[in-house]
This record gives sequence, C-alpha cells and structure tokens, in this order.
Amino acid sequence: MRREDRDDPFGDIFDEIERMMGGAAGEEPGGTDTHVDAFDEGEMLRLVADLPGASKENVSLQCDGETLTIEAGPEQEYRERVRLPARVDEHSAEATFNNGVLEVRFDKADTADIDLE
Repeated sequence: MRREDRDDPFGDIFDEIERMMGGAAGEEPGGTDTHVDAFDEGEMLRLVADLPGASKENVSLQCDGETLTIEAGPEQEYRERVRLPARVDEHSAEATFNNGVLEVRFDKADTADIDLE
C-alpha cells in the first residue's frame, strides 16, 4: 500500500488550514469561502466572520430574523448565507468591522411575540 492511499488522520486539519489560508495550491485566493462562527450569549447572538481582503465600504448585510446574508468585496465575491441558531430581532443589529473581521450582534427575538399558525 502506498502512503498516499492510507487515511490521513490529519487530513481534515490540513484541509481547514488550506481553506483559511486562501485555498490549496493553484486555487484563486479569496473566492466565495468565508468563515462564520455564531455564539449564543444568553439574550444576545453574536456572529464573527472572517472576510480577508474586504473593506468596510464593501460589506453588505441582510437579515430576516432567521438567516443572515453577508456579501463583501468590490464585486461581492464573498457571499455567505448563515442560518442563525436562534431567531433574532433583525432591527437590533449592531456591526463592527476591523482588520477583515466582521462582528454582528443581535438581540434574540422574544418567542412570546412569534405567531405560530
């Protein structure tokens, strides 16, 4: 058996490192791959997105209370739709952008205000 044919226990780790560094050799850097983390902070939901190479002027956010859409870059080459882990009040959004890192905070929606049909 050749070494390349065996399962690599570190393959997933190296794939993630390549993704974070802009892709494997021969791939265009940037692309449409963003990295977004969501943090449930009790009454608030915080999202952090890595947008390398983007500038504040080229970041666009849209939220419907359940999904956050992030577009960034001069030609909107970054696009990510994030299904939020909790329903939020989209009108409570506060966002900061610093050194390619976007942070968005939302108040969670009061579940008593949601009409179920």
